[in-house]
Amino acid sequence: MAAARPACAADPARSRGRRLPEPPAPTRSEFQRDRDRIIHSTAFRRLVYKTQVFLNHEGDLFRTRLTHSLEVAQLGRSIARSLGLDEDLVEAVALAHDLGHTPFGHAGQDVLDDCMRGHGGFEHNLQSLRVVDQLEQRYPAFDGLNLCFETREGILKHCSRRNAELIDAAEPGGIAARFLRGGQPSLEAQLCNLADEVAYNAHDVDDGVRSGLIELEQLLEVDLVREHWQAARDEHPALAGRRLLFETIRRMLSAQVYDIIDATRAALAEAAPADPDAVRGCAQPLLRFSAGMRARSTALKRFLFANLYRHPQVQATRTRAEEVLRDLFAAYSADAGQMPADFAARPDRERACADYIAGMTDRFALREHQRLTGKTLF
Repeated sequence: MAAARPACAADPARSRGRRLPEPPAPTRSEFQRDRDRIIHSTAFRRLVYKTQVFLNHEGDLFRTRLTHSLEVAQLGRSIARSLGLDEDLVEAVALAHDLGHTPFGHAGQDVLDDCMRGHGGFEHNLQSLRVVDQLEQRYPAFDGLNLCFETREGILKHCSRRNAELIDAAEPGGIAARFLRGGQPSLEAQLCNLADEVAYNAHDVDDGVRSGLIELEQLLEVDLVREHWQAARDEHPALAGRRLLFETIRRMLSAQVYDIIDATRAALAEAAPADPDAVRGCAQPLLRFSAGMRARSTALKRFLFANLYRHPQVQATRTRAEEVLRDLFAAYSADAGQMPADFAARPDRERACADYIAGMTDRFALREHQRLTGKTLF
């Protein structure tokens, strides 16, 4: 059941607006319009073939960047409804937060950052902003999607000081100001940050077990998993196999969602922010876990890092993926004509290479690599 909108929630009728003013849509709020633009973007469709943890060819049922983004949006909307926050803004930010992610997951980001050393570096989060501000080409009057301030603020989840200074110079007091002066984004953006964490912790447990790289017995060393696995067994003694795993994950998700709602209500009652700008002036996020749940979630994250993300099989895949992207960057840097004409014509050769590679799906990157090098690494 939806809660009443608190004064500190984002309100599309009071948005800070778009960089290029547009007349309002007759049937949609400003944040609904942003969500729709994101869903219809080319970058959003590409997420279906971009790695979350496991490459596309490793199995049809593993999460991709697209399914991850949908799970973040679902969790975010559920929590927003209970807190009275703007669900459409939450959904827009959730669906857009990974638009700038490279092929092959974090391995791709690390390679491009290394290749771009001396040319401004590469941050996948900043790349998501580049996608919606510049790289999408769908509208006659502007590049990008011309999204609202609040949506762009939520997309820019992380930002180095150097990049924040560059953004703030072009947009004084805008979406990068909080990285220079302290403060927080909107409650809706804070919610997406937390929903992102909840989603990937849960689905990486599922994918890790499905892959055979981690065993359920190992997971039972983690308090958050063991607690809900035992509760599921107590209530359903005959439950076993994947049904038991699914029930455990479902209970984990529910417990975290309820904890976020309760902890956030308490934080909002204590801080009593009068409006969204008062939220932005807070030193710490108001959308939060309780201390106990934060500790349990962090323990699960550390387990997954040690036992899944750093598993030798995942690392072997990562090494080959890094070779693919290094070779692509070298080939395009040496001969821009190997890229489409609009990228080849740009004077900023290295950034054009990074933009082109970051926009690739896993399988397109592999096809390009084979075309340019003759090698088949997967």
